[in-house]
Amino acid sequence: MNKKAIALIFGIITINFGFLPTITQAQQQTKKTVSNAQISAMVEALRLAAPKSKKPNPGYHTEWQIKPETLKGWSKNCLKKELSVSQFENDPKLTRQVVSCIVSRELNNQFAANNNNENAAVRGAACWWMTGNYTGCNKGFTGNYVQQVVRFYQQEIAKPTKKVN
Repeated sequence: MNKKAIALIFGIITINFGFLPTITQAQQQTKKTVSNAQISAMVEALRLAAPKSKKPNPGYHTEWQIKPETLKGWSKNCLKKELSVSQFENDPKLTRQVVSCIVSRELNNQFAANNNNENAAVRGAACWWMTGNYTGCNKGFTGNYVQQVVRFYQQEIAKPTKKVN
C-alpha cells in the first residue's frame, strides 16, 4: 500500500471517529430517559389507583394488587432472584424497589413509543399495568382506572421535590 492510500484510510478513520460523539449525543437527545421523579410519581399513582375492597382480594398482593406469579417474575428480572409473596408482603421497601424497576422499564418504553409525550406514556404504562396491553383502555373499568392513574400521577409529579442536605 502506498503512502497516499494509507493517509486516505487514516483520514477517513479520523473523520469517522470525530463524528461518533456527535452521533451518540444526537441519539441520546432523541431518546428520553425517565427521571426518578417520574418513576416515583408513577409508582405512587399505581398504588393509589389499585382497586380497594373491604376484604382482601384473593390472589392479589401488596398495596399494588399484584398476582404472585407476576411478583416472582419481576423479582427475578429486577433483583436477579425470585422472591416469595410473603417476602414482598413483609417488606414494603423491597416491593417498591421491584415495582419501581418495572415502572422504569415500562415508562421508558412508552416514552419512546409515544414520541416523549408524557401523558400518552403514563396512559400506556397504566393500561399495560392493568391489562398487559398498551392500548384498549379507553372505556369501562380499565378506562376509569387509567384516568385515575393519570390524575394521581399528575398530582404526584406536581408536588415539590424534597431536597436532602
